[in-house]
Amino acid sequence: MDVPRASIETVKEFLALHRIAIVGVSRQEGSFSVALFEEFRRRGYDVVPVNPYLSELFGKKCFARVQDIQPPVEGAILMTSPEVTDDVVGDCEQAGIRRVWLYRAGGHGAVSEYAVDFCKIHDMTVVPGECPFMFLPAAAGVHRLHGLIRKITGRFPRKAEAAAA
Repeated sequence: MDVPRASIETVKEFLALHRIAIVGVSRQEGSFSVALFEEFRRRGYDVVPVNPYLSELFGKKCFARVQDIQPPVEGAILMTSPEVTDDVVGDCEQAGIRRVWLYRAGGHGAVSEYAVDFCKIHDMTVVPGECPFMFLPAAAGVHRLHGLIRKITGRFPRKAEAAAA
């Protein structure tokens, strides 16, 4: 799968949002999605969990679909399988969510070519295939190492003008 990278500006614009849904947050307390949820919450974000099989997460109401979230969110991080992602980007568009992050640390993560194309066609800003931890200031060492490896291999987001070249 060959999807374009987001620019570093797109990443920073997403991380400047305040109210963000994390779609596909796990029911398992020690999972990566729960760790990301907690980290965003610790950093002052108003994070909203989305999982049709949970009623709440750490005292926060969990929503079955992004269209159900009230008040609405500004962006959504999708931590779903690519097949589920294909449906959820449509849900995001219906809910008026214009910024979507398709999470990936290994494998395909939440990324699919269909989802990336859908976002572009519907004028939604998309970050395809990055791990948000790599971009959070003072992240744990393993996340900084992941970012360094991506920089060395040329797969780290670049400035928009460099990415277009």
